[in-house]
Amino acid sequence: MTNSPTQESSSPAPASSSAAAAPRAVTVLIARWVAPQSVAAFEAGMQAMLAAAAHFPGHLGGQIAPPEADSQRDSTEPLLYHVVFAFDNEAHLAAWQNSAERAHCLEQVLPHTVGSQQLRRVTGLDYWFAAPNSTSKPAPARWRVATVTWLGIFPIVLLLFLTVAPLMADWYLVPRVFVITVLVVVLMTWVAAPRLTRWLHGWLHS
Repeated sequence: MTNSPTQESSSPAPASSSAAAAPRAVTVLIARWVAPQSVAAFEAGMQAMLAAAAHFPGHLGGQIAPPEADSQRDSTEPLLYHVVFAFDNEAHLAAWQNSAERAHCLEQVLPHTVGSQQLRRVTGLDYWFAAPNSTSKPAPARWRVATVTWLGIFPIVLLLFLTVAPLMADWYLVPRVFVITVLVVVLMTWVAAPRLTRWLHGWLHS
């Protein structure tokens, strides 16, 4: 297999009929196959790319997700890595994608990858509802995303107000809100959303 020159880029979103629509955060999910002997070099290159992206306006975060351990896997087979980049709007994402810094980082990473990349972009809360290891399946309808989001957030907020909030009754408002919202995001992202999307997968993507 040979390296593909394909880069982590994506076409601009279609123009909305409402020009005044507020910009939404956009997340790019990238899947790349990496040769076993190139894992260390690939991870170092991707870390350098994430560090470079962090200096760009609108950057919200980035992460490398290494493949799950599999004792049955052939040690000579390529490993599937997932990488996430998030920006607060399309313009800032485009500035990063068209930058010389990103182009330089890609030159360092591409020699360690095998085959072509897979890319998927999602906006807003859609990232929570992306099918696991999927880079091509369309995002669910927004009203379904909103419904499942509420199904996750309502019990979390209720639980936190019954358990954590009383412990902070003497705190100032801003620290209380800060702690509650952080806990909501953490519990929604790593506990509620993965389970809800698994349980309601058929309905979400119908």
